[in-house]
Amino acid sequence: MPITANGLWDELISWDNLVQAYQAARKSKRYKPDVLRFHRQWEERLLNIHNHLVWGSWEPQPFSAFPVYEPKERLIEAPTFADRIVHHALHRIVEPYFERRFIDHSYACRKGKGTHAACHALQRMLRRGQRQWDKVYVLQADIRRYFPHIRHDRLFRQIRRTIRDERALALWTRIIEANGTAGVGLPIGALTSQLGANIYLDTLDHHVTNHLGHGNYIRYMDDWIVLGPDKARLDGLRKELTGWLADELGLTLSKAHIYPASQGVDFAGYRTWPTHIKPRKRNVRRARRRLKQLASGRIAGQTERQRLRSSAASFAGYMRHCDGRTTIQGILREMSAILTREYYRPSDEAI
Repeated sequence: MPITANGLWDELISWDNLVQAYQAARKSKRYKPDVLRFHRQWEERLLNIHNHLVWGSWEPQPFSAFPVYEPKERLIEAPTFADRIVHHALHRIVEPYFERRFIDHSYACRKGKGTHAACHALQRMLRRGQRQWDKVYVLQADIRRYFPHIRHDRLFRQIRRTIRDERALALWTRIIEANGTAGVGLPIGALTSQLGANIYLDTLDHHVTNHLGHGNYIRYMDDWIVLGPDKARLDGLRKELTGWLADELGLTLSKAHIYPASQGVDFAGYRTWPTHIKPRKRNVRRARRRLKQLASGRIAGQTERQRLRSSAASFAGYMRHCDGRTTIQGILREMSAILTREYYRPSDEAI
C-alpha cells in the first residue's frame, strides 16, 4: 500500500508559508495593477486570507478568462492575485510528495526540468537508440483538449494515493471545482492545475515505463514520445495506449504519428536530431514578426527601449540551446536595419 502524507494543514496555513506563497505569486508580476493593490496592505490582506483558511470560510473568486492564439487558440482562465497566493501555499506543501513519485522524464512544470532539459534528454535518447538499433522510429502523440477533459473524480483518486490530509484535500477540491464545470476540466492558467495535469498523466508514465517496459519514453505535459526500432511495434503500442487512455483516464488522442527519427522530432519547442538541434520554424517566424513590430514601434516612439531589449534577449536565450546562429544573426540584422530606417530581409533558408 502506498505511503500517504497526513498532518499537512498546520504547515499549509502557517504565516511563513503564506508569506513565501505571496512572494512566489508576486515574482515577475510586482508592477501589475492587482499586485500593486494587494501590496499596499499586504500584511492585512494576507492575514485575512489566513483567517479564512483557519475557519474554513475561504472561497475562490471567479476566474478571469482571456484567449491566446499562439501556438494555437486556447482559453486561459486565471485566478485573482489573492487566490493565486492560496494556490501557491497549497502547491508549496503538497508538490514535494508528488515529485518523489514522478518519473525522471516528465519535464513540464517541474523544478530543474522544462523545455531545454526535455529537448536535450530527447537527443540523448535518440543517440542511444541509434547506437542500439541503427534506425530509430518515433511514436509521438498528444491528448485532445487535455485540460478541459481531466475528470475530477479520477484526478482525486490519484491525489488521495499520496495526500491523506482531509482539510488540505477539501481546499484542493474547492480550487479545482471553482471554474464551474460539472466534474470535468481544469483551468489552464492556475498553478494547481499544472500540478494536477502532471498527476493525471503520471499514471500513463508509469504504465508505459514500468508495466509495458518502454524505457525510451519522454513527456512534456500532454505531448509524449516513445522511441523504438520498428514501426510495427510502435503501432501496436499506439493502439494499446489509445484504448488504455480512454478506459483509465477518459482521454482521446488528437494525433499519434509514427515516423523515422531521421526526419527530426518536433518536441518541446525545438526540432531535434541525434546530431543537432534546430529552432522550431513557427517560433522563429513569430519572433521575427514580434521583433520587427517592436523595432518599428521604437522608431515611432511607441515602444520602450527596455521592452525591445527584453524581447530580443528572450529570443536569444531560446536560440542559445540550438543550432541557429545564422537565423539569429539574420533577424538581428533585420532589426538593426529597421532601427536605421533601412530594410533587410534574410532568406527563409536560414530558418
